[in-house]
Amino acid sequence: MAEEPVNIKEFQELARKSLPKMYFDFINGGAEDQHTLRENVAAFRSITMRPRILVDVSRIDMSTTILGYHTSSPIMIGPTSMHKFAHPEGEIATARAAAACNTIMVLSCSSACSVEEVASSCNALRFFQLYVYKRRDITAVLVQRAEANGFKAIVLTVDTPRIGRREADIKNRMIAPRLKNLEGLLSVEVASDKGSNLEAFTAATLDPSLCWKDIEWLRSVTSLPILIKGVLTPQDAIKAVEAGIAGIVVSNHGGRQLDYSPASITVLEQVVHAVGGKIPVLFDGGIRRGTDVFKALALGAQAVMVGRPIIFGLAAKGEHGVRRVIEMLKDELELTMALSGCPTVKDITRNHVSTEHDRLNCRL
Repeated sequence: MAEEPVNIKEFQELARKSLPKMYFDFINGGAEDQHTLRENVAAFRSITMRPRILVDVSRIDMSTTILGYHTSSPIMIGPTSMHKFAHPEGEIATARAAAACNTIMVLSCSSACSVEEVASSCNALRFFQLYVYKRRDITAVLVQRAEANGFKAIVLTVDTPRIGRREADIKNRMIAPRLKNLEGLLSVEVASDKGSNLEAFTAATLDPSLCWKDIEWLRSVTSLPILIKGVLTPQDAIKAVEAGIAGIVVSNHGGRQLDYSPASITVLEQVVHAVGGKIPVLFDGGIRRGTDVFKALALGAQAVMVGRPIIFGLAAKGEHGVRRVIEMLKDELELTMALSGCPTVKDITRNHVSTEHDRLNCRL
């Protein structure tokens, strides 16, 4: 019997061995030179810990509240598409793992299972990630279906006026997946002889005219709170607050959109300061360890979203693999909190970490 993986990197290697190259490259890859993809992970290494000693950590409480919903930890399952590329049960297996771990799952609009299938599979707490299509009536139908099926928030992805250049998908001639949520609403038959027809499909369907004024339109078709995912600057964070957004997700789309955009963790604190506590700030990008979760919380995130590691676990061991990835990150976070002198999530403060900027200011 093969040994159980002990960290995310080992799950990644199992996924690599388990999946066809085209699927693994799609899940694992980024845009162009993949600089941002690598930096999302690497940037955490420049943040060091400042542990406090002689604090009673005999009991550690990782629980928190996200948009009013109680969860076992500040670790969420971020939106990633086409889980059936990784495992035949797809998002249903992921949702069941989320329910078992008492965490929030953000279901991708581009999921392999429909909102109805996921909703009926278990009692997981779910948000719905949304792309806005050129046909706004289709977008409205998707939002209303999510609301009718018990999803608790809309996570609007705002960094995809066009899809990033993902060269591995072009080389592999990546086939656009059949999106279950769009069946009967929109044709998914888009042919292309230039490489990835996924790129051709998104160019034909996503709306590049999406702008700030459309937030009001989206609010008119749903009563759910709306978060926007893809914020990387203080200026856009301030606009989000002014637009009445319920929350922000600091994210560069996992390094899959604009290459050489900043690593998410390097701009998190700027966004948090710009928001000034008016709305929650969530974090997405490069989480591979419990120490990464701790660092993001110390820099002001209320919670983190985990993307690729979830798919690695799903590919390697199905629902059990997803559970193990979440539990592994929770165990690592719990240990980090204990060793840093933080009995609860609220005890994690900016004073518990040191960034390159901090160290530069000390030298000056």
